Amino acid sequence: MAASLIKLFITAALANAPVASNGTVTTTVNPEVTRYNALLTVTMISPTETTILAEEFLDDDGNPVPVNSLPAVPTDGYFNVYVNGVLQQEGLSTLTTASLVLDTIGASVGTPVVLEVADFSNTSSVITTPQTISAPAIDVTT
Repeated sequence: MAASLIKLFITAALANAPVASNGTVTTTVNPEVTRYNALLTVTMISPTETTILAEEFLDDDGNPVPVNSLPAVPTDGYFNVYVNGVLQQEGLSTLTTASLVLDTIGASVGTPVVLEVADFSNTSSVITTPQTISAPAIDVTT
């Protein structure tokens, strides 16, 4: 005689879904914003672009910027370029630690250029009050 297998049949239904309540996350943002300025000279201007070397900039305190010491483009931030006080489109400039290159023709000697770099990488978040999460209620029928 062949043996047969008897299986248990159970139905489960979620009676109450878990609920999360309260909880607080504190985020601290410490942006580092640096600004540099330069006046365009004849040696910076070519027929296709304008290149301002790091050492041709002054920092916010009026000190010369050392060679290759401009900030790199921040991963968590941005940079703005102002030419003669006018904010320029993002795609018209390239920033490296060595220079700022403006994709421009017809630049004028003596025009002021301001470079502003904002870095938000010094941002942190912590859970200061954990959430309370209720356990789900499940009805089991056999």
